[in-house]
Amino acid sequence: MRLRPYRSLVIASVALSTYCIAVTSHADAQTSSVPFIGCASDGQVGPRKAPHGKAKALPLSAELASQLAYYQAEEGSGVLAPRGWHCFSTYGSNGGSLFVAPQPIDSKIVFSDKWMGFAGPVVQISNSLGGTSGRFEVASIIARVFPAHKAFVANVIAEGIETAADFPSGPYPKDKLHYRSKEAVEYETPPQTEGLGTRSRLQKSDKAVTGVEILSGPNEELNLVSLAIRLPQGAERLARAIVQQTEREITTNPPN
Repeated sequence: MRLRPYRSLVIASVALSTYCIAVTSHADAQTSSVPFIGCASDGQVGPRKAPHGKAKALPLSAELASQLAYYQAEEGSGVLAPRGWHCFSTYGSNGGSLFVAPQPIDSKIVFSDKWMGFAGPVVQISNSLGGTSGRFEVASIIARVFPAHKAFVANVIAEGIETAADFPSGPYPKDKLHYRSKEAVEYETPPQTEGLGTRSRLQKSDKAVTGVEILSGPNEELNLVSLAIRLPQGAERLARAIVQQTEREITTNPPN
């Protein structure tokens, strides 16, 4: 299982720009402030301290904002998650992942080969860079849910490092998909099921995983942002706000 990576994303397609406008236009009229929580990280060049930041004004109702915070590491995508949780980020040349969970996250466990991933509630946002070794993860997701971009998969296969068998084609059988554009798809992976939600560091459990996959960038170096969410009982309605904020951010201001 590959850790999801960080990527520099440059929007190049008209379709994605159109999608960006649609996401923005459906934002709530009300704006509320949520606290900024900096997250420590570790990766290719060693540990990095949690950054400092200001509270963020977001298109959220006051009720939702009171339950959420914005988490971000020194580099990579930030994400909304329940207030009072803990966070940790991994990074490398291929990208990286930010994890936010109710309990403290032990970096040694995250990097352990024996770690199976999160069994309970967690929010994970990952970036895969299509111009680096992150292209293998990008190609894997394209093969599953982005048929308009299968040329990218063919180019990766043509390198001869991996074969077509390494990139199964077509959606996971039990995943529920909702396309926002040719470059963005929301999903739900049912409980105890393999799917987009469990390609992350979320183990299968008795709760569904929801999220979104978003492509952007020039066709030859497409990048991928992957969001996976599993929230505690009673907090599931926050997931929609988390997905929508990620869609707004990634389509209007992709990370560098």
